[in-house]
Amino acid sequence: MKKYLFILLICFSCNSPKPVEETKNEINALVDQWHKAAAEANFDNYFNALSEDAIFIGTDATENWNKTDFMAYSKPYFDRGKAWSFTTLERNVFITDDGKTAWFDELLNTQMKICRGSGILTNENNQWKIKHYVLSMTIPNENSDVVIKAKDSLESLLIQKLKK
Repeated sequence: MKKYLFILLICFSCNSPKPVEETKNEINALVDQWHKAAAEANFDNYFNALSEDAIFIGTDATENWNKTDFMAYSKPYFDRGKAWSFTTLERNVFITDDGKTAWFDELLNTQMKICRGSGILTNENNQWKIKHYVLSMTIPNENSDVVIKAKDSLESLLIQKLKK
């Protein structure tokens, strides 16, 4: 009887999710390596971190790409040997109870100064993949009027187009 109980415990522990901190460390490492791949213009490593059905939303209102379109847009930057360089200033990671989905938000030091990134990851075949990522520029509240004025002519036209 003890032998069967022992086997049952081993089987149960094999199917339980990893400890949360271990999973958070894996996710942090993946996202750090993803940003590093862009800084080093490593196209394959960068895009291998994304799920096949990934979505990347950039800072421009027109930048809402599936993986294939984002690869096409990004390829010339990577081919020049310089894509973009984001270093994490702060990141928060959250994981579902079943350990299959995670999400994060981060503040990044970029060529655009501080940006905010947020993403959703899924565990596919015991490997984390970025499924959805949103990059946005931060705007200090006291400067929002200046930014709104700078965006007005371009985005007013885009708003009208999108309303149709």
